Amino acid sequence: MAFFIFIPILQIMDKKIIATGAVLGFIAIILGAFGAHALKEVLDANQLASFETGVRYQMYHAIFLLFIGSTSYVSEKAKKSIYYFVLSGVVLFSGSIYFLATRGITDVDIRAIGVVTPIGGLLMICAWGLLFLNIIKKKG
Repeated sequence: MAFFIFIPILQIMDKKIIATGAVLGFIAIILGAFGAHALKEVLDANQLASFETGVRYQMYHAIFLLFIGSTSYVSEKAKKSIYYFVLSGVVLFSGSIYFLATRGITDVDIRAIGVVTPIGGLLMICAWGLLFLNIIKKKG
């Protein structure tokens, strides 16, 4: 009986992972278009390149979540950890880059937020490492 209760929970987590990947991709496309059109006029080349880096890594990890939510090669426990590593990593890494790249057009001094950028990057690296470890440990 417990097995039948567990199946919907697995599907709910996969659905959550895939939905989050879709939302992150959706937002990345919007921010990419915003950067290419609206911010192109107000940011210098370095700031625009930084903003685009945030968008690119957000999109990479949106696609990564779509894969994680769709695969059976990764344990459910690892999927959950990967999900939280990626989500936290994108928020800290890409989010801080968005704020830092646009600080010239806002009157807010947020240089201190740059400290979280490498932490976000490390969390994304942990997600990929966990995927690797989970796959090489899988039997069959």
